[in-house]
Amino acid sequence: MTSNSKTVQSNQQGIHENLETLVKRHLLSNYRKPIQRHNQQAFEHFLSQTETIKQPKILDSCCGTGQSTIELAKRYPDHWVIGIDQSEHRLSRVVEQPKNLLLLQTNCEDFWRLCVEASIRFEHHYILYPNPWPKKIHLKRRWHGHPVFPYLAKLSEDLTLRSNWSIYLEEFAESWFWLTGKRYSVESYEPENFMTLFEKKYALSGQALYQLIINM
Repeated sequence: MTSNSKTVQSNQQGIHENLETLVKRHLLSNYRKPIQRHNQQAFEHFLSQTETIKQPKILDSCCGTGQSTIELAKRYPDHWVIGIDQSEHRLSRVVEQPKNLLLLQTNCEDFWRLCVEASIRFEHHYILYPNPWPKKIHLKRRWHGHPVFPYLAKLSEDLTLRSNWSIYLEEFAESWFWLTGKRYSVESYEPENFMTLFEKKYALSGQALYQLIINM
């Protein structure tokens, strides 16, 4: 089986020249955007469902249709796996829900902040194939260009990112160095089992896939 998914098209050929300035500005400031009510409610639901749970927790951000969250729940039956996505439509497509899985409709930036402010840490955090926002002008829309980025180091010491655009992960790795002083390398990735619909589509199109694993 093959797919015809297009490769990332960008007018940016390397790490953005404004990345360091942007990230370091965010490191020196506090992200003060008000928490949206529905995201607060999703967080409170998360607390009510997990406050008595003693198992370690895994967070799957930008989980889309939940395929990766389900796979993680099956792979780690002794963990509680939380998948978050802002789209009700994508989450409504989930047809299977293991007992150790919780799906939440919430945006990442609010949920991440609420978890950090409540001193909640996850054993592992996955961000698989986020929107790369490849246009040069859209640097601030990438997670490492967003003012919420500094919260990520407080959310989990173990983070896995995947993308079909190596520059996205290279920028993230550089940003992580400025945030923590620790360097990690982007590597090519060949999936044995497809974790997400995007991963399957990109791989069957013959695209190169990349992975960044952070383990502090």
